[in-house]
Amino acid sequence: MTVLLRRWWTRGRRQVRRVVRLIGRPFRRSVQLRLLATAISISVISLALLTVYLSVAMRDGLVDRRVEEILSESARSLSQTQTTVNSSTASSSSGVQQTLNDLLPALQSGGTSGREVFLLRSATNTSSVRVLDLSTAPDAEGIISDALRQAVAQEPQQQHWQSVRLESGEPGVVVGSVVEVPLAGAFDVYFLYSLASEQETLTFLQNIIALAGVVLIGVLGTLTFVVVRQIVRPVKQASVVAERIADGNLNERLMVHGEDEVATLARSFNAMTGSLQHQIDQLAQLSAVQRQFVSDVSHELRTPLTTVRMAAEMLYQSRDEFDPVSKRSTELLHTQLDRFEDLLADLLEISRFDAGAALLEAEARDIRDIVLQVVDYEMTLAEKKGVWISADLGEQSLRVDCDSRRVERIVRNLVVNAIEHSEGRPVTITTRGNSQAVAVVVADRGIGMDRTEVSRVFDRFWRADPARARTTGGTGLGLSIAKEDARLHGGWLEAWGRHGFGSSFRLTLPRRAGIMLTSSPLPLEPDLSSTHEPSPVLVVDEHGPASVPRFDTKEDSDDE
Repeated sequence: MTVLLRRWWTRGRRQVRRVVRLIGRPFRRSVQLRLLATAISISVISLALLTVYLSVAMRDGLVDRRVEEILSESARSLSQTQTTVNSSTASSSSGVQQTLNDLLPALQSGGTSGREVFLLRSATNTSSVRVLDLSTAPDAEGIISDALRQAVAQEPQQQHWQSVRLESGEPGVVVGSVVEVPLAGAFDVYFLYSLASEQETLTFLQNIIALAGVVLIGVLGTLTFVVVRQIVRPVKQASVVAERIADGNLNERLMVHGEDEVATLARSFNAMTGSLQHQIDQLAQLSAVQRQFVSDVSHELRTPLTTVRMAAEMLYQSRDEFDPVSKRSTELLHTQLDRFEDLLADLLEISRFDAGAALLEAEARDIRDIVLQVVDYEMTLAEKKGVWISADLGEQSLRVDCDSRRVERIVRNLVVNAIEHSEGRPVTITTRGNSQAVAVVVADRGIGMDRTEVSRVFDRFWRADPARARTTGGTGLGLSIAKEDARLHGGWLEAWGRHGFGSSFRLTLPRRAGIMLTSSPLPLEPDLSSTHEPSPVLVVDEHGPASVPRFDTKEDSDDE
């Protein structure tokens, strides 16, 4: 039973939340609706409070005025009654009864409006003469409360009154006092007045106020709608134009009407858009000039570089015939020419990306084969740096439609950077895939990066530590080109780092063209729960410990 109640409670809360969201959605999306609802709500609350206040004030005023009239009228009637009974010559109970019988209709008709009269023997009456109680409305005698009769008995010289509810549901007032009847003793005289006319007057006034409130709310709602519409409509138009400008339509402008604040805002918006368009055009022209300059310089440097390369090769081949200083200079010239050629090649590649001229030569390849080629090629560098490389390539084939040259360039950049910054600690390479994508993660346990460095690691010519030497002769464009290569495939290239824990780079590529990536088969951030370094699997040959461990692939398992 408890489980069922809990389920019903949970389901009910969900339904309530869904209804609240459905009701609140229009208010979240429309400023005009929110302002209109706010204005109407404030108006309704204010008018409701004002109506209650006016109703109470009018009710109190009508009742107080009517009670004063009733008390004054009742006092006169009591005085006349006392005079009448005092002048009576009745000497027996029957005579007194007849006097009271004659007095009752006179008292009923003596008021300004119809009233009921009750002549009741007082509780303090000790006379032995018995006279019957009289009333013009015997059925209403129960309206007179015991509290009122006690008050009349305790203070017979004063008038006492009490608000009552008649049997018909109308409000009324009962006024009571005492008269001394000769022979019969003290009798309580009660006058019952109906306040139906005052109630009708109050209801009429309340209806008038309510009608005026409804009209006023309608006027305020209409006025608020018109005012808000005049303000919101230009804002909506501005938002539409802004969206079109954001889509690249820089010629869009707002319509300007009049000379008010809205028109001033439209003119300012148009001026801002014109200035923005001018600056963007200037930046586009400057960017085009820069791209053309880089492309032209790169091409023009090819010819003199080829000549210099031929001369440097001749000198390099004859370096053993030179003195030590000249020999060293020849070797430096040969090395720096290699870097210069790599820089020119990277600049040409960057210019192709900037010009949108980079093309993919896609083919179906197993990305594990590309990773193996890169690792095999970088064994010498890893052995030189004393870095162990461990790879987990998985057991399933990771075939993907890609440009193998570009993917190999991406992976090589990641592996070389990991080796350079690992500080002699192991570098791990992991590949995985699913039905939508394949991923390669290259991680190291080196110096790491902070958040600012991670955000700039793919910038051109940016280096985390400018004082750190490039031992492998990098150009500073490798990660930038790798980012563009990944983007050209419709993939992702992401970085993670933390000082003291190393860095991690993840390449995610779609299996086929047209697949939009939503997730990656591998996590970018490594598991930092364990602080010990991984133990690589090593292979020993005649050259000593190898830089590349044994790779556990499906083919190897089959061979075993």
